[in-house]
Amino acid sequence: MLFSHEEYQEYQQRFMNTKKRMEESGVDVLLITNPSNMYYLTGYNAWSFYVEQLVIVINDRDQPIWLGRYMDAAGAKMTTWMEAGNILSYPDDYVQSMTRHPMTFVADFLIDQGLSHKHIGVEMDAYFFSALSYEKLKQKLPDAHFKHAGLLVNELRMIKSDTEIEHMKKAGQIVQNAMYTAEKAIYPGARQCDAAAEIYYDLISGTPEFGGDYPAIVPMLPTGERTAAPHITWSDQPFKEGELVIVEMAGCYKRYHAPFARTISLGKPSEKIEALSKIVVEGLNAALDIVKPGVTCEEVESAWRQATSRYGIEKEARLGYSTGLSYPPDWGEHTASLRPGDQTVLQPNMTFHLIPALWFDYEGIEISETFRVTETGHEVLSHYTRDLIIKGDLDIAPVIS
Repeated sequence: MLFSHEEYQEYQQRFMNTKKRMEESGVDVLLITNPSNMYYLTGYNAWSFYVEQLVIVINDRDQPIWLGRYMDAAGAKMTTWMEAGNILSYPDDYVQSMTRHPMTFVADFLIDQGLSHKHIGVEMDAYFFSALSYEKLKQKLPDAHFKHAGLLVNELRMIKSDTEIEHMKKAGQIVQNAMYTAEKAIYPGARQCDAAAEIYYDLISGTPEFGGDYPAIVPMLPTGERTAAPHITWSDQPFKEGELVIVEMAGCYKRYHAPFARTISLGKPSEKIEALSKIVVEGLNAALDIVKPGVTCEEVESAWRQATSRYGIEKEARLGYSTGLSYPPDWGEHTASLRPGDQTVLQPNMTFHLIPALWFDYEGIEISETFRVTETGHEVLSHYTRDLIIKGDLDIAPVIS
């Protein structure tokens, strides 16, 4: 793949920053199995993370090494900035084999390179680094010193470049358009699956100027009593008059996400829900109002809590989390969270999904925003009414602000 000079320089800077963090952490060799971190450092982008693959960063080498399945090596050559000699692969008889394992191939490579006794960082909390993978490495490399380096690259990803912010703004526009579609597609009698299909169409087709990518999480569409369970998706059942419907989804552009949630009431909502929606929005606005460089994640959550506690509201879950570049099954960065005790200091171009959602025994409400920290405050990435969306007369177009 041909990269522009600016793109090449950005990947080089990420690589150098990673090696600096490795030196500070006492890591000689870093094995990266998180697909998001692989993409961040190399540009590798393919749906191949269901088999073992990794990027190897060695402290005295001038390029990382991609190592994966033989049939995926072509994809690595097409999407990464490294020289072809740094694209390595293992044969297909290592894939899901009862007698061989790809991590023994990786270990043999490290032995061949004279690295078997080094301090090796591994992402122990990565979704696609299994317990068996770790055991195979330890068995084959008994003299190595393994260290947990799970957040070494994740933390570098927290502060976005201007290019990354532009990607996220495009994702924000995509999800804004998809929410408009969701509002039109959700009405009594329509099947939940059909509404999800229309939403997906918008998320993938994007805009006339730029297309979308597949999001790391499917659209969440809990309906009726299921709004009490935030991670339920759609069914093939029709929506019913009087139900609440939560729509939580993310636009995605070049793997960068802008999550977004709104709640729709099919008909007049109960007084309780109408009042709760106003409280949620009041708390959301209070949290956003204090966002600026120098403020901590804990202080953002505290602003929400102070605004809502006088109504007797208590929220068990965190208020939000850092977000951006990601692959399935999650669009979070697994670093900073907006909750008590998190002393992460906000810096310009950090990005968060602020989701002050509330869930009760038989109902719930979600109204969220993805924002970036600016030099003086914040900027939301999508623009849509924050009010509870009440669908009465279905001929009335949704209000966008």
